[in-house]
Amino acid sequence: MRKTAFIGHRLVLEEGVYELLLCEIEKQIEAGCLAFTMGTHGEFDRLALSACRHLRESHPEMQIEVVLTSPTYAKGGRYGDVATVIFEIEELHYKRRIAWSNRRMIDGCDTLICYVDEAANRSGAKAALRYARAKGVKIINLYRPPIPLQMFENRENV
Repeated sequence: MRKTAFIGHRLVLEEGVYELLLCEIEKQIEAGCLAFTMGTHGEFDRLALSACRHLRESHPEMQIEVVLTSPTYAKGGRYGDVATVIFEIEELHYKRRIAWSNRRMIDGCDTLICYVDEAANRSGAKAALRYARAKGVKIINLYRPPIPLQMFENRENV
């Protein structure tokens, strides 16, 4: 079965990403993918989960999986309507758990929908994107770099 994973930065700095997610997930469904997996640690993860839940209303056959890095994230019923997974990461330092979980998600997917600034200095999301690229996973990056201000400064008022 085909599977799509979502990985991105903790902060989403631009508008319209949710709408882009809806569009890309719908394309994945049309291409035959009904399984989706994401983490729990950032705004992009929350947007991906929200978009998947929304589209599941019209595609009840969708399978949504949330990857947890600690059992405490399962408390409170936040994920009661979706499957949850915890990879064998208990022995890892807590700062390594997200990176390890990202790799396991990528290992099990065909497509990665991400929100990653590839110009960022150091980023777990950027490392995950590089890992996916090395594995030959299809990548859809929703990140769009900001437009430089100098492009607007040289324009004359019309």
